[in-house]
This record gives sequence, C-alpha cells and structure tokens, in this order.
Amino acid sequence: MNMLSSAIVNKTNVPVLSGGMNAAMLRARVTANNIANVNTPGFARLDVKFEEELRQALDRTRLQGKRTDGGHLQIGRLDLNEVGPTAYRPYDPTQPSGVNNVDIDTEMSKLAETQIMFGYMHKLNQGVFNKLNAAIQARSIQQ
Repeated sequence: MNMLSSAIVNKTNVPVLSGGMNAAMLRARVTANNIANVNTPGFARLDVKFEEELRQALDRTRLQGKRTDGGHLQIGRLDLNEVGPTAYRPYDPTQPSGVNNVDIDTEMSKLAETQIMFGYMHKLNQGVFNKLNAAIQARSIQQ
C-alpha cells in the first residue's frame, strides 16, 4: 500500500474493524476446536482475548509511551497496531485435573455471537470503503 492510501485508510475505522474481524476469525477457530473436543477426556477449553486490550489502546485518558528500541518494555497503553487477538487457556481453579470443561451450549452460543459480530464488522468496513470510493469519485454516498 502506498503512503497516500495508507494515510487515508489509517485515518478511518479500518484498522479497528480489521482487528475485530481478525479476533472474530480466531475466536471462531478456537470455538470450533472446543466443540470438536467436547468428548475428549482431559481437554481444557481455550478462549480468545482481544476486546480489553483494544479498549485500553483506544482509551485516550491513558498515557502512551514511545519505545525507541524493540527490547524496551511497553509503557502505558498499547499502540493500536500492536493490539491483536490471543488464544489462551483460562484459569479455572474448580476444574479437576483430567476433566473436560467444554460446555457445548456455551460454545454454540459463542459461535453464533461471533458470526453475528463478524457480519456486523464486515458491514461497517464495507461502509467505510463505500464512503472512500464515493469521495474519490466525487459523488454522493448512496444510503
């Protein structure tokens, strides 16, 4: 992407929406894996974290440090480009060792929620590009 188009796209909601869509795709894969292992003895479910880090990165009341070297620790809120989804195994002190903790009803509802969120973010992303396209072509936006 050249510098002009990068500057235009980065001034829109596209980076946030793309991150959200990436999180939804990872969440769908993780949830499908949980569902596939519902009867696997000792399987511990995975989850995806993204929204809390995104909230912190978007919080303009938090200070943001600037790293001058890749080896430096991150200080303050994350840069929006550094926020991404992460799969993790949630800590569950009530789960005895060797017992499967996948609840099929919970996983199916998470999968449905993820599909709805992905569709919504896709529609919002499409709207951004429609507006950019209309601006480039100097025409009004079709509602």
